[in-house]
Amino acid sequence: MNTQATGTFEVKLSPQALAHSYEDSLLARLSIDKTLHGDLSGITTGEMLSAQTTTKGSAGYVAIERVSGTLHGRTGTFVLMHVGTMNRGEYGLSVVVVPDSGTGELTGLSGTFNIIIENGSHSYTFDYAID
Repeated sequence: MNTQATGTFEVKLSPQALAHSYEDSLLARLSIDKTLHGDLSGITTGEMLSAQTTTKGSAGYVAIERVSGTLHGRTGTFVLMHVGTMNRGEYGLSVVVVPDSGTGELTGLSGTFNIIIENGSHSYTFDYAID
């Protein structure tokens, strides 16, 4: 049985040094810090790798972030994995719970985290189940 959580969040992305240097600046590494409000409340910390291209509107990113908080009254942690693309302006994004990453009262958590950006504000819907 799936349950849906909704809410808002603020995100801070901070540029970090890459492990390797390149002549172009198409690759980037960023740290992620979020504050979540709503049915899922807490904080996240993580890392993002991104790639720009020379074609306007095309890019990609991957990220891992650890969530620590309360989900509909259950407290624990879990990990989200992001895979995002932009193909000449067409967006594609998948953010899922890493299997078996839930701890505490969130042990057995699975689900899909949907990020919504409208008028510069961030919100989410999180469709999840706990075994």
